[in-house]
Amino acid sequence: MAARAQRGGLAAVLLAGALLAFGRLPLALGQAAAAAAGGSAAAALPHRRFEYKYSFKGPHLVQADGTVPFWVHTGNAIPSADQIRITTSLKSQRGSVWTKTKSIFEYWEVEVTFRVTGRGRIGADGLAIWFTEEQGLEGPVFGAADKWNGVGIFFDSFDNDGKKNNPGVIVVGNNGKLLYDHQNDGSTQALASCQRDFRNKPYPVRVKITYYQKTLTVLINNGFTPDKEDYEFCAKVEDMVLPSQGYFGISAATGGLADDHDVLSFLTFQLTEPGKEVPTPEAEIPQKDKEKYQEEFEHFQQELDKKKEEFQKEHPDVQGQPAEDLFETVSDRELRQIFEGQNRIHLEIKQLNRQLDMILDEQRRYVSAVTDEIAKRGAGFPSQQGQVSQQEIETVVKTQEEVIRQVNEIRNSMADTLRLISGAQHPGSAAGIYETTQHFNDIKEHLHVVKRDIEHLVQRNMPPSEKSKCPDLPPFPSCLSTMHFFIFVVVQTVLFIGYIMYRSQQEAAAKKFF
Repeated sequence: MAARAQRGGLAAVLLAGALLAFGRLPLALGQAAAAAAGGSAAAALPHRRFEYKYSFKGPHLVQADGTVPFWVHTGNAIPSADQIRITTSLKSQRGSVWTKTKSIFEYWEVEVTFRVTGRGRIGADGLAIWFTEEQGLEGPVFGAADKWNGVGIFFDSFDNDGKKNNPGVIVVGNNGKLLYDHQNDGSTQALASCQRDFRNKPYPVRVKITYYQKTLTVLINNGFTPDKEDYEFCAKVEDMVLPSQGYFGISAATGGLADDHDVLSFLTFQLTEPGKEVPTPEAEIPQKDKEKYQEEFEHFQQELDKKKEEFQKEHPDVQGQPAEDLFETVSDRELRQIFEGQNRIHLEIKQLNRQLDMILDEQRRYVSAVTDEIAKRGAGFPSQQGQVSQQEIETVVKTQEEVIRQVNEIRNSMADTLRLISGAQHPGSAAGIYETTQHFNDIKEHLHVVKRDIEHLVQRNMPPSEKSKCPDLPPFPSCLSTMHFFIFVVVQTVLFIGYIMYRSQQEAAAKKFF
């Protein structure tokens, strides 16, 4: 019995292991299939190219004339530097923004960032993102025209049918013949929908709409996190046929209730299937636009040729000079400014050098005159007086010789400065340009030495009687005597007491009437 029970237990264990193995087999097969599908999906990802002519984003969103490049706004839309306010929080407002030209690519993806804010718990009416064959500038469907040919993704804020399924996102297609069902919030015409609250979020709401291989997918970021890639699946429509060319747009409207509908960015990307050659920008321009641009170019070229001829007639002296020679680059302008500054410093130092030469000549003439005077006095006066005069004159001569020596040192310093400037103005290689800063520092030091030496010479040679002295301050006059002050105080006191008595009498007289 024990052996039989043991064999039965072993059989049960083997059976459970077999069942577990067979149970894991579908899971492993499913994982392998998912991995293969993921690999094939990654390999089949489309080529994505940004289209700036169908996009806008702040900052500096608006031009000087108040327009958005490549877009047109209508109704109550107000563009600003950072966003476009489609409608303000006022009743019965409508506004929209549309691309000026049609897109000529088959598949696309748009990323829209918007914010819907209002004071009330319930808002209205909502916002819509469009891709239509024609521009729906104004109309009753969230601020855009009805009977559109294309698709509209509606962010409906107000619950018209009373089913309590708003705010919500609805995808509605139209062939240009259907009227939008406002009473039922488009539920009878919706191709796909999801219920998402997009009002009064801490961060802007982001929507990614992809149309690729006849499949429309809507992903939404609910605005609770600042992560730009934190998208949730909302809706998907397969086998959807849209016009091959169309306009992108975004519109909004308010009713009895009102919200602010602000669009921060609208980014459009062209999607190209793998293996297909990406079309060049020239190939994307329609033939009519090419002819139009060519005519404009030829017209501008003719106008330019006429202006060139008129300018050459008015300025025959500059005829024949190449146009690029009339302008200078940034580096040329900087070098020109450096050399002009060096030339001005060179001229100032030359002038200072000439003045020092004049001072030196005057000192030399003065020394020769003093020497002649010594010789004359030595011959005409007695020995005692001659010795005293000789000592004084020798002191003067030594002083003048010291002055001459210092002037010579200044002159040598000026010569070194001129040599440095000449070297900076005529650099032998590119290293001369980099040494310009060092040359300026050397010039600055030499000029400081020259200034200090000249001030020392002036103070040393100035007679004591000629040294400037600060004048003594005159005694401060007293404009008010003590008697006048006391009289002024007494008069002010009497006037103040009289005013108080007058006010008391007036208040007493006024109380009699009550």
